[in-house]
This record gives sequence, C-alpha cells and structure tokens, in this order.
Amino acid sequence: MGGGNHTVDAEHDDAQHHDGAGRGRPTSGDGAGGGDPAGTVGWWWRLTGAPPPTRAERLGRLVGLRVLRFLGTRRVLVVAGTADRLRDLLAAPSALLPTRHATIVVAYWRAPRRGWSHGVGPLDHLCRHRVALPARGRGVASIAVRLSRPVALRDILRAVLPVLGPDRPLPAPATANLTARDTLPGYLPAEAGVTRGGLPVNPEIRAHDVVVWAGDGTAGPDPAPRDAGAAAAYAVRWGTGRHGPRTAVGRVAVLVDARRINPRGRRAAAYEPNAPRVRLEVAPAGGPGRSRGGPAGPLDGVGLTASALATLRQVGVVECAPLPDVDPVSVAALLVQVAMTGAVLSVPALPERVAALLAPELRDILVRPVVETGPLAREARSVRQRRAALRGHATAFALPRLTAEAFPGLACPPSVSVILVTRRPDLVPAALRAVVGQTYPELEIVLCLHGVDLTEPVRALLADSGRPYEVVRVPGSVSFGEALGAATRRARGSLVTKVDDDDSYGPEHVWDLVLARHYSGATVVGKGSEFVHLETLGVTIRRPSGAAESDAEVVAGGTMLLARGDLEAVGGWRPVPRSADLGLLDRIRRAGGSVYRTHPLGYVYHRRATGHTWDPGQAYFLDAARARWPGLPPEVLDGPGPGGAGAVGPAAARTAPG
Repeated sequence: MGGGNHTVDAEHDDAQHHDGAGRGRPTSGDGAGGGDPAGTVGWWWRLTGAPPPTRAERLGRLVGLRVLRFLGTRRVLVVAGTADRLRDLLAAPSALLPTRHATIVVAYWRAPRRGWSHGVGPLDHLCRHRVALPARGRGVASIAVRLSRPVALRDILRAVLPVLGPDRPLPAPATANLTARDTLPGYLPAEAGVTRGGLPVNPEIRAHDVVVWAGDGTAGPDPAPRDAGAAAAYAVRWGTGRHGPRTAVGRVAVLVDARRINPRGRRAAAYEPNAPRVRLEVAPAGGPGRSRGGPAGPLDGVGLTASALATLRQVGVVECAPLPDVDPVSVAALLVQVAMTGAVLSVPALPERVAALLAPELRDILVRPVVETGPLAREARSVRQRRAALRGHATAFALPRLTAEAFPGLACPPSVSVILVTRRPDLVPAALRAVVGQTYPELEIVLCLHGVDLTEPVRALLADSGRPYEVVRVPGSVSFGEALGAATRRARGSLVTKVDDDDSYGPEHVWDLVLARHYSGATVVGKGSEFVHLETLGVTIRRPSGAAESDAEVVAGGTMLLARGDLEAVGGWRPVPRSADLGLLDRIRRAGGSVYRTHPLGYVYHRRATGHTWDPGQAYFLDAARARWPGLPPEVLDGPGPGGAGAVGPAAARTAPG
C-alpha cells in the first residue's frame, strides 16, 4: 500500500495532503504525511507513562489509518486498524474527497453480539455494495460500494458505520439540522451536513437551521442568490473552530462528538488501586516530554485519537501537569474528552480561561485531588465525571441549549416515560419516591396498577411530584406482559424505561441510561444487576454480571431503556406471565437490534425472604460475591461524596449504610 512508515503519532492527524493526492500512483497516510511531531511548530499534548497496548490495539497501531486515492479515478481505499480509527476520519479533510467507488477495510473488527448483521445505511446514488464480515465475529471486515455519481467520502462513511456496530440516533419529536460550510470541526456528528462553496438555498423551505463556518463569528457566510420572497437560507449562523462555535453573543462553547469519545470499552480493572496511572502533559513541540512514549497529538488538532482512547480504557488515573495559558479552547476540549472516557482526571491547577469554558459540574470534579483509593469510590468518581462531561459538552445535548434563543422548544433532552407496573401497594410509595427524585428534567411517570387500588398516599405523592403522570388500571387476571403493554400505550415519552417496585435507583439513573443510549447507538440500554441487597442478612454484595460499558446479550429488566418507536416496531411486549423482559430482548435481537450495558452504579437489585418467581437461595448470590458490605454503600446510589446527589428509593428507606 505504500506509506508504510506511518507512526502512532501521525495517525491522529487530518490527512491534509489527501485532497490533492493521487497523481501518478496511489497515495496513503491519513496523518501529517508521517511527519514527526517534534518538527512541528506549536504546542502538543502527550500521555506519558502509558501502559502497554493490548494485542488488538497493537494491530490497530500497526495498520493506523490510511486513505488511498487512485490516479485519474474517483476510487478510494480506506484501511483502518480499528473502527475507532475509522470514526477519526469523519473530521479529516480527506473525508470530503468526491468518490464513486470506495472500499473500506477494518483490520480488527469485533461484532457487537453473536450473529450480528446490519446493512448499509441510506446512501444517495448507490448502485452496488458488498459486505464481508469475519465468520467468527472478529477479524477483518470490509465494505465496498459503487455509486452512479460521486459523493463525499464522509457520506459513504456515515452509511457504512451501521454495518460495523449500532448507530441509532437519539429519538426526538423535533430537532434543528446542523450544516458546516467549508469546514469539518471535530464535534460534528456523523449525520451533520457539510457543504463546500456556495450555501444552497431552497425556495420552499429554509434550507438550513444552524450553519457554522470557519471563522471567529465576526462575519457570516453569504447565502447563494435567491429570488425575492424565497425562504431564508438559515436561522442561526455561527463561526466555529475545531472544538465548538462562537455564538452571536461572543460566547465560545466546547463541544465533543460523544459517538467518537465516550467510556465504551472501559475496563473494570481500571478502578483497582494498582491500575495504571498516566500523566497528561502539554508542552511546546520537541519539549522534554517528547522522549517519553505514549499517545500524543497537536494541541490544535482533533484532541484524543483512537490510540489515546485505547490507552485510556486501561488507565485508572490521569494526573494533569501544570497547564500553560495557551489556546484555552483546545486545552478545555482535551480535558473534556479525557473526562468523557471515564479515566479519573485531576487538574488541581486549572487556568482561569480554561475553567471558564468547562461546565461548572465538571469543573468542580476536576479540580479535586484524587483521594479515592477503594475501587468502588474511584468508580463512583469516574461515573460522576463522565456524566458531567457528557451532559455538559456532548454535541447532542449542548448544541440545542446553545440555540435555545432561536429554537426555545428544542433545548430539552428527549422525553422519557418511566413505567412502573405493580401489584404490591405497600412498595409503591418508596418506588415512586425514587422515580420522582430523578434529576432528569423531561420525565413522565406511568403507574400501572395491576389488580390493586390507588391508595391515598400514592395519589398525594403523584399530585405533589411536579411531574406529568398517568395512572393505568388493569385487572389482576391479565398477564404481566399485557400490563406492560397497557402502560406503554399510555406513555408519551420518546424513550421508555421500566423500573421495578422492589429495587433501588439512584437519582441519576435515568440520565445514565439516556447518555448511554446516545453514545452507544444501541436499541436497548440498561445496567447489570451487579449490586444485590440481601434483605434478610442486611448486606449488599457485588457479583459478576458481564462487562460494563460494552455490547451485551441481556441487561437487568428493571433498567431497560429504549425508544418507544423501536419497542412498537418489534411488536412490543409479549403477553407472558413472567420474563417479559427476556421476551422483549429476544424480539429486539431477532429484528436486528442491539443491547448495550452501561455502568452498574445507581441500581440495586433486591432479594427478599419470599415473593420471587425464581429463587435459587441466598447461597447462590453469596458464593458469587466478589465484594460485600453491611447495609448499602452510599457510592452505589450516588450517595454522600464529592458530587454525590444522595440515595433515594426502597433501600434508603429500609437499610442504613454500612
């Protein structure tokens, strides 16, 4: 393929020479042409003291990311070591190459689940395509497409990403479209539009809602000429840098595409006291940090690369060296991206100009020293940190807030209906308090009374909740699945989630699920039932329940969240007396959907003395325990601690923290 001298340091860059490459022979190298960072004028960041890469990552680094364009043709070959590296290409100038024939090869690909299969997404002018995936679910994956007319390589990447893994956008009843003109900022989601040259207009409808262009916001793009009375070209126009727009009032925002930067793949061992620690350094090119190994990149680049993401999945703590007061937007973006991965980040000396760009919730966490030594306490800090970074800076959530003046009705996150089906009136008040206590703003309560009556305390609790609610009554003779269907029929949220009346939920539980739904792109997201409270013994155990922050086969039934449209598209709930959760997951998989398991904090599964349809005995849980606490550790439900919001739910009412 040529260009075989590409290094790990070069693979992050933007392939600036690709747009004019391909004269006389194929060219390769989606980096700074394989150049050495030390020879580049400017500031660089580096993770020093990085742990050795995994076997898959070694292959990914060896292959890197290469774009080859052939002389005199509209044919492109993209070779990426991993799917993460393929996403890096979305923000590279070579993504704008006009292409009619494209072959995309991922050297190491792993299927999201056994039997995974998904087709190419919508792609204009598609004539033919071929998908080849490894028979055992891991190995080389390739997709080839042929078009009748050339389109930008970025459009092809957007269409083939669903072949490699879940890629569902968040559902919403209304959103503003985002168009970038003559620029590819790193925070653009894959579905954003990109135009070059003149800005298209439409005489029938406003062609664009939000337009960003390379600049400082002092002047806007000139729309293409249009007849008098034609629709406006756009509603909002902002100048933008690589990491965020400069709004009309001069505010600079830091945004991150959370589909590219997120905690997916974070390892449980990263919370142990002996987990690797790295140091984040920002220094002039060729400085002393250059001699130490580890992922690196230019400060004014896209930020974290696929190589850095792979490193941070193994890292416990990132200690930040004193930061220079240069390029505050790029420094802030780098800190936000590290925080989004879940690696615990501490920045004791935070420059004032950088601090002003961070969400207050995130800033308060980052400036604290890392004093958490136990695995659970460190994991709780990691979760609080990534949550603050995602909801404060992820483009999907932050951009609607920035455009609230123009589109005030779009500033809220997707609405969620929480469905609680119960036939145990004594448990309803505590369960409802857990739902009412959620911090998620757009939340509806759907209480389904399964053969029982609405008590006066529950009626008062609903009336005083400040939340919209629905009360659904079904006879006790109908199955649990039918009761869930009746409750879902009355739900109005874009997303629905199920809670159980006898389990405990932290106040950030729904936020965690919505964030995971966004960055995973999965059909269903949920948590594992890792934390189990044995009520007769008054203890909480932690047991293995599958890898967190990864694709999964199942999640705890009392934590499932999915789009209402996806639920109804597969036929909804099965009318079964029990295991309705498994019945739905089976339907989702058969329809080609996917399941993602986020972190387990914020949910506790309860075992009582009686009343379980499946009861293997307490020894079953105790024998599998890898940790044990008296009562309920406050960190499990976001209890007391730096940034903790306090526990709510049945456990808070029945047990005392140990």
